[in-house]
Amino acid sequence: MTTLRAPELLLPAGTLQRMRAAYDFGADAVYAGQPRYSLRARNNEFKLEQLATGIQEAHARGKKFFVTSNLIAHNDKLRTYLRDLQPVVEMRPDALIMADAGLIMLVREQMEKGLWPEVPIHISVQANTTNSAAVKFWQKQGVSRIILSRELSLAEIEAIRNDCPDIELEVFVHGALCIAYSGRCLLSGYFNRRDPNQGTCTNACRWSYKTHDATTDTDTGEAVALQRLDGFNFAQEDEDAASAFATTGDGQRHPEANKVWLIEEANRPGELMPIMEDEHGTYIMNSKDLRAIEYVEKLTQIGVDSLKIEGRTKSHYYVARTAQVYRRAIDDAVAGRPFDKDLLLELEGLANRGYTSGLMERRPAQDYQNYIAGHSSSTRSQFVAEVVQVRADGWVEVETKNKFSVGDTLEIIHPSGNRQIQLTAMTSVDGQAIQVAPGSPLHVCIPADGPMDGALIARMQHDETASA
Repeated sequence: MTTLRAPELLLPAGTLQRMRAAYDFGADAVYAGQPRYSLRARNNEFKLEQLATGIQEAHARGKKFFVTSNLIAHNDKLRTYLRDLQPVVEMRPDALIMADAGLIMLVREQMEKGLWPEVPIHISVQANTTNSAAVKFWQKQGVSRIILSRELSLAEIEAIRNDCPDIELEVFVHGALCIAYSGRCLLSGYFNRRDPNQGTCTNACRWSYKTHDATTDTDTGEAVALQRLDGFNFAQEDEDAASAFATTGDGQRHPEANKVWLIEEANRPGELMPIMEDEHGTYIMNSKDLRAIEYVEKLTQIGVDSLKIEGRTKSHYYVARTAQVYRRAIDDAVAGRPFDKDLLLELEGLANRGYTSGLMERRPAQDYQNYIAGHSSSTRSQFVAEVVQVRADGWVEVETKNKFSVGDTLEIIHPSGNRQIQLTAMTSVDGQAIQVAPGSPLHVCIPADGPMDGALIARMQHDETASA
């Protein structure tokens, strides 16, 4: 039997704390970027000093650190780009993640002239690489890795791998999905003059919208409102018509999908925007979150070099959880063990908008769209605390994040492995017995139970503890 090669597990790092959590829980590499030149201008602490610290720590641990510089630059940033990137390149990150062809040309020129050290360039998902010809084009430009578009199926990824055997390929397997080709949505710029590709997306796709029926004005061709559909429920309509509605494959489209509709954002009454749907779907409203852990084995068999998780604005709990779960999936795949369905359940403990495997396999539209809620929810467990000190008296001091109480079932999430405990006692930091930790920010003490240094703690939800 052919021995499978383990793909790299690549995690997001919006802070040094998240970077460390990623490495502690199984990541091989992380990616982070300067706010001005990546797509994360908010919740991003990586200035030059933090980048230097991150790269040094990564290399000391035998890990990799990639610097994201993947905006599509306007001229105002072109003027400062090389000046600001040079000190980053001199820190010798393991790769630059880039998308803009002009910026790549400028960076490659500096390296070829010997003015900058050679640093590999990875093509960002922002470049929307969807075919083997595009992969070969970028390879000719000196690029060493292609981060493939999220819009590809497993079959398409495999075909590209077969056509392009001598370049690294990277695939997203978890995290938020865009409602357009990755990173190219215009909604945020339209509403707030905040361009998603400049790192300032307001997630307008997840706002609350009302739906209006519409017709087409015979004189102007514009969509005109007929009446507001108070109480219109996309989820119910989707359920009622599931057998007849599909946007991909051989299913029949719902007749209402061929009409023009108008949507109205909750905070902009009277501002009606037309939406239409074609055979590829309606890419507005809320996308579910990508979760493709069940395809890790297949992607490993295909020969994908790196599996990537999205979420530089997420918490270190999210980073730790996803790193740990996907690490186990990769290790199982390489060892030939069958897929562990419990891994799906563990990811339910993260706040999410509902999960989809995206376009890995072609499915009806209801698998992609989340018409029910635009906010994240957690159905299995909730992050409630992190250990800040292991004391000599057999107790640990924790910093609370959410409410938990004596009697709760807690999951101790630790790099050495997870375990569940019943919380039998709790005190304040000065030793007074308490029953409830009401939430953040508060320090309390709980009994130590096995390895606790650096542990994260989740409270199991009541509907799950009975079967845990």
